[in-house]
Amino acid sequence: MGKKKVMLIVPMLHQGGFERVCVATARLLEPYCEVSVVIFSAADIAYDIRGLQVIDIHMKSVGSRLGKIRNVFRRSRKVAGLKKELGIDIAYSFGTTANLVNVLSRTRGKTWCSVRSYMDLGNPGMMKLFSRRADKMICCSKIIEKQLREEMGCHSAVTLYNPFDTETIADQSQEEVRLPFRDSDRVILSMGREDDVKGFWHLVKSFYLVHRRYEDARLMIVGEGDFREYWKLAEELGIADAVSFPGVKKNPFPYLARGSVYVMTSLNEGFPNVLVEAMALGKPVISTNCMTGPAEILTEDYAAVAGREEYVDGEYGILIPNLSKEKDLDASHITEEERNLARQIERLFEDEALYQKYSAASLKRAACFSNAAYVGSLRTMAEE
Repeated sequence: MGKKKVMLIVPMLHQGGFERVCVATARLLEPYCEVSVVIFSAADIAYDIRGLQVIDIHMKSVGSRLGKIRNVFRRSRKVAGLKKELGIDIAYSFGTTANLVNVLSRTRGKTWCSVRSYMDLGNPGMMKLFSRRADKMICCSKIIEKQLREEMGCHSAVTLYNPFDTETIADQSQEEVRLPFRDSDRVILSMGREDDVKGFWHLVKSFYLVHRRYEDARLMIVGEGDFREYWKLAEELGIADAVSFPGVKKNPFPYLARGSVYVMTSLNEGFPNVLVEAMALGKPVISTNCMTGPAEILTEDYAAVAGREEYVDGEYGILIPNLSKEKDLDASHITEEERNLARQIERLFEDEALYQKYSAASLKRAACFSNAAYVGSLRTMAEE
């Protein structure tokens, strides 16, 4: 029997969580399947796609509502034609936009949709459409799978954690790049695009409190965006010289390696890849106990702690209660939850035994999310 023909569908390959997983999936499946990656636009490709069969259908996003509707059907017709032409056995899509095209272009092969964020569940109509037309709904967290099954009656939902090549992460972290703050051993690091869902205003304000106690402390937030309003906030707090926003990086791992502590202030997530990537480099982590992912990564019994509004010293990292979703760039207003986050960061700076405990725990936990486990699960599903 020949290799199965697999199509991976993703809107673009700019820097982002599910884009990274798509490229990793293509590379991991190559030895076992004939893999093609379909993208809607080749603009701003941030990942190494050398050697992969990437098909650009040249249908980038448009602004108007009518244009978006037309685009969905144009893309679906094009992808349906490619599925038939290539004889695709499995079409696996990443993200809501790609999922919609995948189910509308369904042909004789299997259709797999993925749910990459808890926020996707906020559109139950779309989720039910995908559930009806897809053979599998692949979830990046057990909490998302549980909600799909219990609240939307989706019995094809399964959990498949994102893959991580910890050896490659370690190797790439050694690349020589020009890093800020070479003079400090206390660098708080976070990563993500400039988006309100990342809650970065909380982090900047908490860092201000840490910096008052530790003048050598520094904050670096790596990701796409100009971060202009956060620059302004830092200036108003008097910490602009201690804060850096170096932008999006094709290889972010030297920056992750530069951090002393990784802090995630997200209001919602799907499966926060960068949390595991930081842990793969031995960084102690502090994360909001947001939906979804952090509780599953940082504790053994996620069901016992998911959504709890209290501080949890998990087996693999520190969980903090969810932060306010109301954006507040007022430098004169610092909340008790921001003060509490600062205290957790200071704990790791003050207690060397606690720091070393979580550094070792991070390395141990990151090893659980292996490439081998991911591709093994995919191959098993493909044979069902």
